[in-house]
Amino acid sequence: MAAAKKAVLGPLVGAVDQGTSSTRFLVFNSKTAELLSHHQVEIKQEFPREGWVEQDPKEILMSVYECIEKTCEKLEQLNIDISNIKAIGVSNQRETTVVWDKITGEPLYNAVVWLDLRTQSTVENLSKRIPGNNFIKSKTGLPLSTYFSAVKVRWLLDNVKKVQRAVEEDRALFGTIDSWLIWCLTGGTNGGVHCTDVTNASRTMLFNIHSLEWDKELCEFFEIPMKILPNVRSSSEIYGLMKISHSLKAGALEGVPISGCLGDQSAALVGQMCFRDGQAKNTYGTGCFLLCNTGRKGSVAIAGAVIRWLRDNLGIINSSDEIEKLAKEVGTSYGCYFVPAFSGLYAPYWEPSARGIICGLTQFTNKCHIAFAALEAVCFQTREILDAMNRDCGIPLSHLQVDGGMTNNKILMQLQADILYIPVVKPSMPETTALGAAMAAGAAEGVGVWSLEPEDLSAVTVERFEPQINAEESEIRFSTWKKAVMKSMGWVTAESSESGDPSIFCSLPLGFFIMSSMIMFIGARYISGIP
Repeated sequence: MAAAKKAVLGPLVGAVDQGTSSTRFLVFNSKTAELLSHHQVEIKQEFPREGWVEQDPKEILMSVYECIEKTCEKLEQLNIDISNIKAIGVSNQRETTVVWDKITGEPLYNAVVWLDLRTQSTVENLSKRIPGNNFIKSKTGLPLSTYFSAVKVRWLLDNVKKVQRAVEEDRALFGTIDSWLIWCLTGGTNGGVHCTDVTNASRTMLFNIHSLEWDKELCEFFEIPMKILPNVRSSSEIYGLMKISHSLKAGALEGVPISGCLGDQSAALVGQMCFRDGQAKNTYGTGCFLLCNTGRKGSVAIAGAVIRWLRDNLGIINSSDEIEKLAKEVGTSYGCYFVPAFSGLYAPYWEPSARGIICGLTQFTNKCHIAFAALEAVCFQTREILDAMNRDCGIPLSHLQVDGGMTNNKILMQLQADILYIPVVKPSMPETTALGAAMAAGAAEGVGVWSLEPEDLSAVTVERFEPQINAEESEIRFSTWKKAVMKSMGWVTAESSESGDPSIFCSLPLGFFIMSSMIMFIGARYISGIP
């Protein structure tokens, strides 16, 4: 019997989407933006001490190999020829820091995750010797914070002898997750390309956003040798070619160019076509992130993770899906407010001393009210950064564009519309982060299989949620939330955090900081046609 003929779909583009809680590889049709197949692998997080969050760089790399392998197998089962994959893009969790040995290819320490708080004392010490109030922010647009890569590298140089020795012997390379993956995927010790893109570089606190180069003065201030930094490239160009063992199905991707690289939030901005002035998007995953095209960025450390915390730590729900049912039973938080500042408050407060609180409890409060308050917390945090963006951009946003797993929760979507007092619009394309990386890869010079011209981008169907409460009630609820936020501040100092009993944090379940991704996009004036 003759073999089945392979389906001809035109050029395909793959995307590695490496997030805080999982890794995925997705393959898109470059002409229609249709998702053809994908595979996902969860990633472990380690909590060796209170406030410390780490991941194994080799586990992350192997998860990428596994996802590529399984996706290629699925494509073959669908009778799709994987030789049609013409380019690969990379999207990654930002700020998470890796230092590795360029001779052996081995990581010199675990990846220090963006959520990690161990560098609070480092930040406090650095803040005492900043040469001028605006020295860092004027160059990087960022506040001095535990969040960004520079202080994580500084901590590694101060505390890990293997890192110190490798730097002294000119064997060390630093990078965020994108750099580590691209170096490994393009050959590693056998000619791997050590690079990053501007979106990831901009989150290190070492990159001058005006000159678009590593800043010598910043590197001197943090005492980080520039020789360990990756080369900064654009987000859409050929960095190198895939080199994967031919023993893997994915070996068929040998020689395919890696030609797109963006931090996950920037990739989502591209995937949602926020190319026009004033367009922006908000992402809810393990954390909450707002980007707009003015270049200012904001982040809330914990967003959707609060739902899994209710499941894994309090046990009031058995699955994340149950929260909608509980919240629907009462339809109100009955004056209960939940501030999930598990690792401090990020934008717009930048307050590492904050910790999570539940307040406004009465004898009447039950688990349904707490579930409702948790959903409200996600929406209130969105309102906080939306207001900050409005102040910065001066463009009032007419609607909130959303997608991702949590958008299936209709209670949450309606709450979001009520608290923002603008419509919430859910498009049908859920994979915007991976799509953005794929678009960048496919549009790169030398690849040219993905057109970004407006006339080549098709419209999508949407579901719309309109505000159902009056503006006054919306403002009262929001002002009470802000009062609760104030009460969450000042709970810990750097000293108490670093001397805390590590067993307390280690006993928390893995799901403490993990939640299925939800991406929320803000459009300034209208909904553009998006594939």
